[in-house]
Amino acid sequence: MVIEQIYTGCLAQGAYYIESNGEVAIIDPLREVQDYIDRAENNNAKIKYIFETHFHADFVSGHVTLAEKTGAKIVFGPSAKTNFEAIIAQDNQVFQLGEISITVLHTPGHTMESTCFLLKDKNGKEHALFSGDTLFLGDVGRPDLAQKGDITERDLAGFLFDSLRTKVMTLPDDVIVYPAHGAGSACGKNLSKETVGTIGNQKETNYALRADMTKEQFINEVTDGLLPPPAYFPLNVKLNKEGYKDIDDVIKTSAKPLSVKEFELVANTTDAVVLDVRHQTDFVKGFIPQSIFIGVDGGFAPWVGALIKDIKQPILLVSPEGREEEVITRLSRVGFDNVLGYLEGSFSSWQNAGKEIDALVSVSAATLETKIKENAHVFDVRKPGEYTSEHIKVAESTPLDYLNNHISEFPKKEEFYVHCAGGYRSVIAASILKSRGFHNVIDVAGGYAAIRNTNIERTEAVCPSTLK
Repeated sequence: MVIEQIYTGCLAQGAYYIESNGEVAIIDPLREVQDYIDRAENNNAKIKYIFETHFHADFVSGHVTLAEKTGAKIVFGPSAKTNFEAIIAQDNQVFQLGEISITVLHTPGHTMESTCFLLKDKNGKEHALFSGDTLFLGDVGRPDLAQKGDITERDLAGFLFDSLRTKVMTLPDDVIVYPAHGAGSACGKNLSKETVGTIGNQKETNYALRADMTKEQFINEVTDGLLPPPAYFPLNVKLNKEGYKDIDDVIKTSAKPLSVKEFELVANTTDAVVLDVRHQTDFVKGFIPQSIFIGVDGGFAPWVGALIKDIKQPILLVSPEGREEEVITRLSRVGFDNVLGYLEGSFSSWQNAGKEIDALVSVSAATLETKIKENAHVFDVRKPGEYTSEHIKVAESTPLDYLNNHISEFPKKEEFYVHCAGGYRSVIAASILKSRGFHNVIDVAGGYAAIRNTNIERTEAVCPSTLK
């Protein structure tokens, strides 16, 4: 028996390759599926099943493409409805895979079709639980993404309580837990950085699995502090239910090099967003006017989804040379397939052509310290929990995720400063504000990590959970 976790850090997502006696199952695959096919072929094995724990909201799964390429059967849990051929399994239905078996455990709560898959070894012993978004390490799935009709998030949280108590916590303590996500995912609020655990460990450490917890307490705690989900989530769910284009076809049509003249023409004759994905230190020095920065070396795809929102939005890319296909692939993972092309030669070709450029003012934390003494406006674009934990006393909280909700708070004439934790998110925020006419925005390089090394007055550090 082989179990491999294939973890994608940008999405904080775990897919799984399971093999037994020449037969393979893939759980929650990424949209680009060739790696799974190659692994199976290299082992002289055949992909038999593709198990989906639920309709994912934060990424486009590869189930449809993988089934088309391999003939494997797609398996969803009870109550799932798809526009493509799939096995809608019954609760406790068993699927044989070589010498092992995988049992369907319907665990509604995160969504109504949410399902865990219990792997039993050749001796019939419970070995591992592929828990999807039902159970994470340190947390459980948020119950507010599948509200429909009369079903509220509190109803879903109640279903989740029952699912965990009757289907998950009854398993032996030594059963390995393989979740769909780790820290950084928007599918939960307190996820661990660890990506593999056990049922026993989670009973001891996961707040939502406390033995003395009542259903009402669970509902209150799981629904407390939930931030609004990113706007692109429902659009990804739709693709995962209805199907999508093969990612290879997306790359063929999107990886189109454009000369400076062609790039400028497309930018001027369409409503395309110019998306600059270079490193933030390069972006601040110079960029195409009106372009938006979201660096490919940060939490790229989820930030694109959260900030650009509409997966059909036309995009023109300014990418580091040689990484264009990687960027297009990562955009497609969250459903953004409408890339019109990329600037050939990257930003330097635009610069060498003598075209107009813009730049961001970026200052050190030491400079900010001086400016604060002169009553400078400071805005913190970290997440609310980060701000609550510790912040500059005079800083206002304007989280990047919800920047649009705070536009009216930024000064129109006076200079103001934005910072995040390390310098990535603040440049994203500054680029968006610049594109909207706030040319008085100034980025603080190094973010809060650098600010800590100054004498800028800050609040006492606290754990946000102690404030509830």
